[in-house]
Amino acid sequence: MSVVKSTLSDEDRGIVGAALQGALVDLVDLSLVAKQVHWNVVGPRFRSVHLQLDEVVASARQHADTVAERASAIGVSPDGRAGTVAKTSGISEITDGWIKDGDVVRAMVAALSAVIGRMRERITATADPDPVSQDIFIGLTADLEKHHWMFQAESH
Repeated sequence: MSVVKSTLSDEDRGIVGAALQGALVDLVDLSLVAKQVHWNVVGPRFRSVHLQLDEVVASARQHADTVAERASAIGVSPDGRAGTVAKTSGISEITDGWIKDGDVVRAMVAALSAVIGRMRERITATADPDPVSQDIFIGLTADLEKHHWMFQAESH
């Protein structure tokens, strides 16, 4: 049941709602992964990587809120619960404990690559049913690609 009546057809709302839900989960998990390695990074590049991770966390959290609110606006209840995130995220599990700065960089490149790939699929999926949501995906993907580039530059 939806308490919000969408201007989208039921079919379009289903497609867009699934894309928004998937994006929400990936963004919540990305923020958690980045924060986990932020607390545990060690090595000669500690400070620069530590600070860069905070930028990813802030970006992912901001975009997650935008995505969740868009879902609500079209009558889809967003689900960012821990269990939902754990079951449906596209990001590989991160190791526990201390993690060397180079390993953090590689892990973040992989996590961002996974999320960006899924976001690009959502851009395509939402082109016809809802260009408004597609625009959100385009903007947040550009932001994630900037982080991806910066972490790749850290590894060379």
